[in-house]
Amino acid sequence: MPKIEGFRIRNFRTLKDVRLGKLWNSQQGSPLTPMTVVIGKNGVGKSSLFDAFGFLADCLKDGVEEACDIRGRGGFERIRSQGQDGPIGFEVYYREDGNSRPITYELSIAMDKDSRPYVASERLRQRRKGQSRGWPFSFLMLNSGNGIAWKGDASGSQIDEEEQPMTLEQLIANLKSEGGATESAETELVELDDYRMLGISTMGSLKQHPRIAAFRRFIEGWYLSYFTPDAARALPLAGPQRHLNIHGDNLGNVVQYMEREHKERFKRILDGIAKKIPGIHKIETEKSRDGRLLLKFNDKGFSDPFFSQQMSDGTLKVFAYLLMLADPDPPPFICIEEPENGLYHRLLESLVQEFRYHATGVRGGSQVFITTHQPYLVDALTPEEVWILEKQDDGFSSIRRASDDPVVNEMVKQELPLGGLWYSEYLDGK
Repeated sequence: MPKIEGFRIRNFRTLKDVRLGKLWNSQQGSPLTPMTVVIGKNGVGKSSLFDAFGFLADCLKDGVEEACDIRGRGGFERIRSQGQDGPIGFEVYYREDGNSRPITYELSIAMDKDSRPYVASERLRQRRKGQSRGWPFSFLMLNSGNGIAWKGDASGSQIDEEEQPMTLEQLIANLKSEGGATESAETELVELDDYRMLGISTMGSLKQHPRIAAFRRFIEGWYLSYFTPDAARALPLAGPQRHLNIHGDNLGNVVQYMEREHKERFKRILDGIAKKIPGIHKIETEKSRDGRLLLKFNDKGFSDPFFSQQMSDGTLKVFAYLLMLADPDPPPFICIEEPENGLYHRLLESLVQEFRYHATGVRGGSQVFITTHQPYLVDALTPEEVWILEKQDDGFSSIRRASDDPVVNEMVKQELPLGGLWYSEYLDGK
């Protein structure tokens, strides 16, 4: 299962320049853990950090212009860091699996002369086999939709950038100087029809670019939870569906699918629900006369079921999370904002354990990224899993890892809970 080891965000709302984990040009950092949790006070940028992942996924799906406008973002100028005139930038450092060489994706989004956002540049880098130092070699370079791509799998070659990175213009000039050829069996010149769409979106669908295709599938597989209990109370049309959608309004359809295709797995979900939410011992679906799907919860002591419209927000949320984690084909990356909302505080530790077990499972589950402001949830975490987001005097956010503070590490070794230290302001910046 692919894993993000580090990422960087530039000029996105309050995130003028934040880095988490390990990057290709910052190897002294430790990679992100399978489960990463970001904490901080209100207004420090946790929602912006969550939405940065959503924005990148929306750019791939819908293009950068629409991504700037949807989900209430309000356009490029509203999401670009205030007072900044540079591009919005992202850098993702990830591995396809534990033994593969890491790949770096760099994206820069700017405004054109018509004040419309466009893809200023894209780049995919990877070191060659056996290369542990020096510049990674680029296998995709695009500026304003024009550039070069290198064909083939991870064993294919790229143009040697030697000790310093070469500009796209230099690389094209090198190609043209080799007998006048502009393409070869390993390279091709790229000219996209729409420079507001990501190059990985177009080229990631071509068989001759398997590395680009793998990265596209990775981002397409991200699950960012915009789950709301009211959406889960909807009455969808009957019909099994394999995966829970971002809002959760197909919860009944996924239950229908799990009942039919994965009965034993679904039974384990119900057992987990019964242990965490006393009283619930049976969950099933029923098709109404008009073809709608009813989600029924049977409570001990009552002969008649309760329907999802009658269940509490917390019950629906825990059930949705456990159902998502039990997906036979889980997403590679799960991002959840404030999962504690509506939950009894004693449920939080067991919920964290479920997330961690899924993220660190022997079969390689999803990488989990969470934002929270609940100390009870943080109590169940280790310092390596926790990042602290803070607002600086200039109004922009900075971030640091809890495990970077030796005092915090020593207190946790003395069995002081991490959430309690945060509540007592030991994790706050000095």
